[in-house]
Amino acid sequence: MTHSLPLDHLTVVECATFVAGPSCGLTLAQLGAEVIRVDLPGGGSDHLRWPLADSGASLYWANLNKGKRSVAIDYRTPEGHELLVELGTQPGDGAGIFVDNVVGRHRVTHDHLAARRPDAISMHLLGFPDGRPAVDYTVNAAVGVPDMTGPPDSAVPVNHVLPAWDLLAGSTAAVGLLAAVSRRTHTGEGASIDLALSDVALSTVGSLGWLAEAEQDGSRRPHGNHVFGSFGTDFATSDHQRIMIIALTEGQWRALCDVTGTNAVFAALEKALGTDLRNESARYELRETIASILRPWFGARPLSQLREDLDRARVLWSPYRTMRQAAEDARTDATSVAGEIDQQGIGAMLATGTPLRWSYPSAEPLAAPVVGADTEQVLTETLGLTSLQLGRLHDQGVVSSTSPVDAA
Repeated sequence: MTHSLPLDHLTVVECATFVAGPSCGLTLAQLGAEVIRVDLPGGGSDHLRWPLADSGASLYWANLNKGKRSVAIDYRTPEGHELLVELGTQPGDGAGIFVDNVVGRHRVTHDHLAARRPDAISMHLLGFPDGRPAVDYTVNAAVGVPDMTGPPDSAVPVNHVLPAWDLLAGSTAAVGLLAAVSRRTHTGEGASIDLALSDVALSTVGSLGWLAEAEQDGSRRPHGNHVFGSFGTDFATSDHQRIMIIALTEGQWRALCDVTGTNAVFAALEKALGTDLRNESARYELRETIASILRPWFGARPLSQLREDLDRARVLWSPYRTMRQAAEDARTDATSVAGEIDQQGIGAMLATGTPLRWSYPSAEPLAAPVVGADTEQVLTETLGLTSLQLGRLHDQGVVSSTSPVDAA
């Protein structure tokens, strides 16, 4: 039985680069929305962003734009600006939805859209609410997370490689757009939404209690691989591997003590210190002592034996893996959200689909278009341009198209 995807009634025009905006569009596309990505002719500023394939094509771009359609329009020109407004204000209950992170005088604003379609929905992604620029790394630095990250003896802040705020902004933007669509369905009203990366970061650390903690107790210092507020840290194995062990709950702590044979040792420690290690905060306060007691047990066993013992005891744990190992596992796991696709300009590529697992089989990951691959079809079928009009726009450099032969 063929199942329709939940958002196959929506058409979203995305005019955004880098991570936040494109990840919003990707989320919606993987749920069935038609997402039309608009770039300047030749590609946006992120078109050749690392990591790159051996062919020179961007693995980053190809994976963030899977399943979308690509239109190349120079919206800096009056004609191109008009085309972009037309795309963003097409009629229909599921159309009139626009996502962008463009800055400057060439940007298509909500006012431009609302003048043509009063119930238009726009999502504008920016750095700070006042329009100042920001990216994930600058926002992360400003919100204080690197100051809490890294080894305990680090004299400098430590960045991390995951663009967490970009990805959270993309997910928040997708939720915001769907909320606006729902509201429009019930009220007939459009929406103009601004989403600042700095607000996403501040809202998130606030929701975790970190702002309140800082005002009450001062800035939290980094403490390596220890889990804050509970017991969890890394251990070396006898075959020079590393694993992460976590004991958040009383049951997990009991399982860890049972499998390592340390119940009597920790009972004596509790009696000597007048504490109760069934309490999560007590395990955190004594984390270094606990780790030193457990370390020899892990260090005397290879990963293969630990895997068997820890799984049998239902300990919460995981081996540390390289990204290459994670890719190999994803490729061989029949239940994985990853699968191989044939990506134009790259060839066979491991890619991922939506992480949402529906009661029916999820759609397989789709390839990304090359820049401009859908320009002619979208402008003729959606906007009704004639071949003569399209040819004139091509000659003027307002639009560009890429054929499969050109992209190969």
